Amino acid sequence: MRWTWITGVLLALSWTVGGCAERFEPRLPRIEAYLPTQARHPVDQGLPSAESAASTTRPATSGPLGLDGCVRVALADNPMAQASREGVAAAQEAVGEAWSGYYPQVGLSAGYRRWESHAFLPSGLGGAMGTPSDTVGPRNDWSGGLVASLTLFDSGRRRAQILAAKTRLGASREEAAALEQDIALTVHQAFYGLLSAKNALRVANENLARAQDYLRLAKERKDAGAAVQADVLRAQVEVADRKLAIVRVEHLVRIARGNLNTAMGLPAEMPIEVRADEPKITPVDDTQLAVAFGQAVHRRPELKAALNRIAGARSDVAAAKSDFGPRVKAEGRYGWRDTDLWPQDEDWSIGVTAELPLFTGFERTHRLNRARRELSKEDAQTRNLVLTVRQEVWAAHSRVKEAYEAVQAATILVADARESMRLTRQRYEAGTATMTDLLDAQTALSRAEGVHVEAQWNYLISRANWGRATGSLLGDTSFPEADGTQK
Repeated sequence: MRWTWITGVLLALSWTVGGCAERFEPRLPRIEAYLPTQARHPVDQGLPSAESAASTTRPATSGPLGLDGCVRVALADNPMAQASREGVAAAQEAVGEAWSGYYPQVGLSAGYRRWESHAFLPSGLGGAMGTPSDTVGPRNDWSGGLVASLTLFDSGRRRAQILAAKTRLGASREEAAALEQDIALTVHQAFYGLLSAKNALRVANENLARAQDYLRLAKERKDAGAAVQADVLRAQVEVADRKLAIVRVEHLVRIARGNLNTAMGLPAEMPIEVRADEPKITPVDDTQLAVAFGQAVHRRPELKAALNRIAGARSDVAAAKSDFGPRVKAEGRYGWRDTDLWPQDEDWSIGVTAELPLFTGFERTHRLNRARRELSKEDAQTRNLVLTVRQEVWAAHSRVKEAYEAVQAATILVADARESMRLTRQRYEAGTATMTDLLDAQTALSRAEGVHVEAQWNYLISRANWGRATGSLLGDTSFPEADGTQK
């Protein structure tokens, strides 16, 4: 009968849990909660305030944004930057969690059980009262009270855990700093890409204006009998081609603007205006490279994070060693215990316990060896990271030198092409050059101006990569002098 009753209770509990299976299905959030405010459908505007606050976007600014302004917006609004800040906050909470081991643990406990046990009593113990029962119970056992414990000694495990948590916090901060520099680099690239596209649009409009001028000139010469209809037709084809080029470049400007918005954490369709000062093109030399190597290994957040991970791995080794030592804990309990629902009899205890594991199936040994291997791995990865950082500095320096020389060459190319264009136009007006010569000179000038625009903005992007390689993109990205000072 007793086992039937127990089986029935268990079946009832299983049926209850099975009947509420839908309570164990995860509740996914709505994707509308993560859309930018202006991108939502009107029916989705009534979101809870917390979701709405997480989905708002920065409104359009009153004036054009410079590069620094775009970077500030990105660091504030880019979701990845927000995620990194939350990661740092989580690591900070982990430090507080590690400190909790030094505080007493206090809690309430309550319980109920019904029990029956065999009583091992000597024969004849009952005397005149007869043979005593060989079982005790069944009885109800109700208990409740306050339980407290405090670890007095743990062979250094708590200290090692706190140090490990602090190093993880340091690594998280440096990783957040590295992510901010990556975001800033993306903004630099998108910003310069947009300005480059705008400059290309300006060049395309200038080319269209020149083509229209050539068409006008060809018509005037034809009317004067100094040119043929073929010259007019060729000039008309050139005008149509330049208009088509403007359509293509306008599309590139639109795409570049969307890329910059996305890099800043804004919707691609949000209207923004950017401004830029005249770019400064300065030469570089190899004497700055040696100083840059030293600055990079001390500035790069990735290396600082690696050092924190090494320190954390050492703390993990110390924590693993503590498992071989004893642990001492003070424990206390005060409450009530009785056979009734509201127990009346006091029940308390206080004492100190010491524990020293002797054999755990080699678990502690394997844990210690694993921690030591993890430390060795972090050491090796850090050495490799130093080599990678130095290679990045070397490559960035070479790209800046290449881009600077390309700008100088493109500047001369544009000057020569403009002079050739001027002379060819004069010759065409004088009748000593053909329309083919004029359009060839126009094509050469257009190509030279496009090369100059690309070289100029490639130089600025290479300077941004230089700042990222040396870990100074959010600060001064100028090249260091040989004595270690900054320009």
